[in-house]
Amino acid sequence: MQGCLSIVLHAHLPFVRHPEHEKFLEESWLFEAITETYLPLLQVIEGWRTAGMDAPITLSLSPTLCTMLADPLLQQRYERHLNNLIALAEKEIHRTHWDRAFRELAWMYHHRFTTIRDAWDFYRKDLLGAFRRLQDDGRIEIITTSATHALLPMLANHPSSIRAQILTARDHYKSCFGREPRGIWLPECAYVEGVETFLQEANIRWFILDTHGVLHARPRPRYGTFAPIFTPNGIAAFGRDYDSSRQVWSQREGYPGDPRYRDFYRDIGFDLDFDYVRPFLPAENSRGFTGIKYYRITGTANKEIYDRGAALHAAGEHAQHFLNERITQISRLSGLLDRPPLIVAPYDAELFGHWWYEGPEFLDYFARKLFYDQKTVALITPGDYLHRYPTNQMARPGASTWGEEGYLRAWLNEKNEWIYPHLQIAQERMNGLAKKYPKATGLKARALKQAARELLLAQSSDWPFILRTGTSPDYARRRFKDHLLRFISLHDQITATGINEKWLTEVESRDNIFPYVDWNYWK
Repeated sequence: MQGCLSIVLHAHLPFVRHPEHEKFLEESWLFEAITETYLPLLQVIEGWRTAGMDAPITLSLSPTLCTMLADPLLQQRYERHLNNLIALAEKEIHRTHWDRAFRELAWMYHHRFTTIRDAWDFYRKDLLGAFRRLQDDGRIEIITTSATHALLPMLANHPSSIRAQILTARDHYKSCFGREPRGIWLPECAYVEGVETFLQEANIRWFILDTHGVLHARPRPRYGTFAPIFTPNGIAAFGRDYDSSRQVWSQREGYPGDPRYRDFYRDIGFDLDFDYVRPFLPAENSRGFTGIKYYRITGTANKEIYDRGAALHAAGEHAQHFLNERITQISRLSGLLDRPPLIVAPYDAELFGHWWYEGPEFLDYFARKLFYDQKTVALITPGDYLHRYPTNQMARPGASTWGEEGYLRAWLNEKNEWIYPHLQIAQERMNGLAKKYPKATGLKARALKQAARELLLAQSSDWPFILRTGTSPDYARRRFKDHLLRFISLHDQITATGINEKWLTEVESRDNIFPYVDWNYWK
């Protein structure tokens, strides 16, 4: 092989769990991702194993997502969601009986949902166990991210919070996968100088940056983004490849915008009679996505009916084009480096299947074409690349994210800037609690752990991002305020008024993430 390719899929969702409600709209974020992304990805990778293919990819599973996937309440609610999808598909088969095009699509969805339910039953609800077995077999490498996907540069003035985010994530990863993580997905690929100190403490060996984070390193990297660089303490930074990202992400040039693909936004939850779809909606009193969509992407108001065969043909074409482009890249670079060049292609996992319905098939076609049809490019994980080529240039990365305009604009702007002064005060108070009560036991230890959980959840980058995009701003605002107010109440109870055990028990049952969190990480 002349060169290597690392596909890195970042799977993350904010921690959304509301046992106080029988049905909650935002919990559908998880249910949709399981149905459309996580189970299809497992099926694709299992297919590679059955075929005897060596096609290792890297998967970042955030601690919040892992917690939700393992939660019995959410597993039970997902089953209810999936059974409702199958019932809706059956209802659609009858409704479309005299319309052949729509009836075939209704049958397609019924088959898809029943196949997903079979896979869910096969894995016995334990998707984390399924991913863990794939890693133990050497099929994938699983990495982590910060505990609640906090944007680490926004915590730069409080280093102990960066430390707590990283070490808590490390501990959680060990509890899920029985080993320490070798790599980490810095949330939003956002680097801040000094983070590598805490990565070293957590025994993490590498992370990924956006393209300009590596290209603007000091000194400039000799091989650009086609080889990792080492920070001064020896942690490796891999840069995102611009070309492979553009071909998937670009709004104008990206594959998912092809008019043969399924339209994400045109859903029967909005198209059909409200009373007809009401029992199957995420929230019964308002319209929403059901997952059944009959139209393909077109530029006009009069959408054309989705053609599954044409869409899969497009996925095959795009997989071949993507492979040809990587071969061209590697062929051009081969011989210019003192080792095989590496192309790092990181994406949000939820793009494949959820936003881009044919995304899992694209990955499957691409991996099979790469394995069987050429001898220029090999799939490899960043960790294995480091193992093979341990000597690399030393440089200090530049400030960067892969968000809007390449820096922090999406998380620090006029819509969300009010969050950060409140976080700063809470972080300083948490530091004070850790210093004052390093060896607390009993009820006080429980309260300190819960205070740590509430602060971690308040630090999530999801809340300022949602406020910026405006998708569910009221929910994001309420979640941030709820976690902050619970932290303030816990701080006051610990230091002054005495701990209300009944209230603490209720809060522990609601925000039950990180059962063994260590508040001393904030010291």
